[in-house]
Amino acid sequence: MRFFSYPNIVGLLLGTVFFAFSLTPSLLPRPFLIQGVLSGLSFTVGYGVGITGVWLWYYLQLPVFQSRWSFRLKMVAMLLCVLFAISFIWQASTWQNALRSMMGMEPSTGIQPIMLGLIAGLVFLVALGLARLFKWIMHSLAIRWRRYVPDRISYMTSFLVAAVLFWSVIDGVLMKGLLRAADSSFQQLDSLIDDDMPLPALDIQTGSSASLISWKELGRQGRRFVAEGPTTEDLSAYFNTPLPTPIRVYVGLESAETPELRAKLALEELKRVGGFERSVLLLVTPTGTGWIDSDSLDTFEYLHRGDVATVAAQYSYLNSPLTMLTAAKYGEEAARALFTEIYGHWRTLPRDTRPRLYLSGMSLGSLNSDLSFDLYDIIDEPFHGALWAGPPFRNDTWRRITAQRDPGSPAWLPTFRGGSVVRFMNQEQGLDRGSVEWGAFRIAFLQYASDPITFFNPHIAWTEPDWMREPRGPDVSPDLRWFPVVTMLQLAADTMFGTAPKGFGHEYAPEHYIDAWLALTEPAGWSESDIDQLKSYFKSRQSD
Repeated sequence: MRFFSYPNIVGLLLGTVFFAFSLTPSLLPRPFLIQGVLSGLSFTVGYGVGITGVWLWYYLQLPVFQSRWSFRLKMVAMLLCVLFAISFIWQASTWQNALRSMMGMEPSTGIQPIMLGLIAGLVFLVALGLARLFKWIMHSLAIRWRRYVPDRISYMTSFLVAAVLFWSVIDGVLMKGLLRAADSSFQQLDSLIDDDMPLPALDIQTGSSASLISWKELGRQGRRFVAEGPTTEDLSAYFNTPLPTPIRVYVGLESAETPELRAKLALEELKRVGGFERSVLLLVTPTGTGWIDSDSLDTFEYLHRGDVATVAAQYSYLNSPLTMLTAAKYGEEAARALFTEIYGHWRTLPRDTRPRLYLSGMSLGSLNSDLSFDLYDIIDEPFHGALWAGPPFRNDTWRRITAQRDPGSPAWLPTFRGGSVVRFMNQEQGLDRGSVEWGAFRIAFLQYASDPITFFNPHIAWTEPDWMREPRGPDVSPDLRWFPVVTMLQLAADTMFGTAPKGFGHEYAPEHYIDAWLALTEPAGWSESDIDQLKSYFKSRQSD
């Protein structure tokens, strides 16, 4: 077998089609470098589909077209490929800028065709080289084994051996090595203490001299969570009346060895600072690194004028994608342990004096928050509700509710059983959508139609998703089209590298959190003008 050979013309044709389709818009604008890599991968997949089809054709011994014009036809086909690719590259910048304009972003400088082609070509050559290396190893083994076994068995066996060899190198060497390096890097980052981070001065702050948890053990995200919240001075100045400092309790990974011990420590710390004496108690599940969306929590604390307590516990150093790949179950176990401790104590308190209890989480935090409790454990004594923002597509509850939505409601903003328990909202429509009264136990999903982390699904590779059908979400490009395999690759790139301002994609805006918390928790004393003023205040904080 020759390691170097001419490319397959059918593979080139399909690869070019996949390459061109990859330049069309998806949910979010893509950086230029990411677009080049995406286009290269798309070309590679199309090329692979093409040569697989050719191999199957020959394997089935179907008739093969032969002509003395074959070479000229190939040249014409290659010319058409070039023209087809150029026509899509020419429009790519327009598509991307239209998407950026819809999201209020500055236009990009344009896609450079030569650089885009070079990046895509490099990605394809690397993938092609690996594929031919695999084929060479397989053929080399088959040639040696065919002396002892029939040809088909030798090729099947050599294919399996080559696959195991490649998988061992990828999974056993590259992936595990990269994961170890990532884990070490994230752990070191988590332990860094920012020079400008003030030490807690109040006894009610976690990490203070009176706390059960040391400042260092909180981790980087925990220290930010504790230190960057609104103070009594902030709230008193805004409302022009004395108000309490919101309570924030956080337990880092270094605080105790197991999720159960960290949960018990969180409960004791919450008792120490008087968290159960506040009017509202919020149990937040963070994302992979321990990060909690400050826009969600700050707006909640302002709406309830500081009379709130929040508790959270870290379960990983890694970011959310790596956590989902390597320690997805661990996040669920940690969230369940914390809920069990907090809820278990809360339900022992007198009903007329205990705080209202809510759950919250964003992205991976929403998934683990949903998994933290069993309905049968709370049905006789339910907590008050939950707000889950940007639920990832792996959330089984979200997927089931979306699939079973009421007829006529879109997949990107469903109505479920009239909205008696579960309701959805986005940038333009709030939680007041419901044909029946919202009960005492409430679950709210805040999601944007342009959020790829919510609407990605591997099945998009072969099935057009419901959310792409008309009518579409207000923040989804009208130029978005579904293409087999390619659209799935586009959305995968969007989940990891897509860019968006607040109010689009996976960037949830404080004004939408305000609407969500207002409808879900119904804090007293807020007029429409007061809410508009609070939204303006948080918008001004973003621009500072």
